[in-house]
Amino acid sequence: MKRVLLIFIILHLFLVFSVYSQSTVYFIGQGYKKHNLSDYVGAVADYTKAIEIDPNNADTYYKRGLSRNYLVDYIGAIADYNMALQINPKSADAYYARGNTKNLLGDFRGAIADYTMAIGINPEYEDSYYDRGVTKIHLKDLGGAIADFNRTIKINPKSVDAIYARGNAKIDLEDYNGAIDDYNRTIEISPGSADAYYARGNAKSLLEKYRDAISDYTRAIKINPKYADSYYNRGIARMHLGDYHGAIADYNMTIAINPRSADAYCARGNAKITLEDYWGPIADYTMAIEINPQYASAYFSRAIAKLMIGLKDSAYMDLSKANELGYQGAYNAILVYGK
Repeated sequence: MKRVLLIFIILHLFLVFSVYSQSTVYFIGQGYKKHNLSDYVGAVADYTKAIEIDPNNADTYYKRGLSRNYLVDYIGAIADYNMALQINPKSADAYYARGNTKNLLGDFRGAIADYTMAIGINPEYEDSYYDRGVTKIHLKDLGGAIADFNRTIKINPKSVDAIYARGNAKIDLEDYNGAIDDYNRTIEISPGSADAYYARGNAKSLLEKYRDAISDYTRAIKINPKYADSYYNRGIARMHLGDYHGAIADYNMTIAINPRSADAYCARGNAKITLEDYWGPIADYTMAIEINPQYASAYFSRAIAKLMIGLKDSAYMDLSKANELGYQGAYNAILVYGK
């Protein structure tokens, strides 16, 4: 009789544990499916049910944290990652995810600490090196960022994001040739990258290789005909080469794509002045000022255009405003052209 009772108890416990495990697995599975379908509210609800059944599953907290992150519930996400790490302190993924969320909250040093912990657990964690590098750029640690991008590339030589980001960091360090090398590699791996052609064009412009820069901006535009910044910067390069009509055409395209580009209006005004069209620039500078009332150089340039057509009083008002906004040279212009 005792033997039968023992078998019954064991069987009962097995059935209870089986139902318990299946229900946990079911809710985790449902949460995972809903997360992948972008139903993050539903995913959080299912992961919460799984946690109610089994509050010691680190992976469930981790997954719920990911879903909460997508819901912009960053505090809730961090709380879940904290629980996951309390249960499993060796979860590199939880440290990495918590680092990403801290990044979104602007806690860059905290994010770097978490990426570093993830790397300590998994020294080949490519994404942690890359994101730590990106975060170091926020803190102006360009050398540290490049070191992290180097490590990312060592792990994955075809990491186009790391190669491109390293090029951008080199631009900030004024290593323009080094940046071009990285953009070349980016284009070799991803020949359809409009951003890489655009960035390489910028580097060449900084080296005053304007014709080569124009070629790169043109390639970027061919890939993405709506690339407003490429039109704008190609216009700037054309200005340097004295192609003012070509520059105006590019600024026109920039404005057509982005009618709120104060810089494009101002640059178009500058190009028109060189062609001795003074009324046209006044209209352009006025548009730039309407978009950005603090645009000091637009006030100054509009004053110059007005002076060219004899609107001295109105020009003086613009010079005064430019001086008020801190535009260098406005005060001397007031002394020369003022009342």
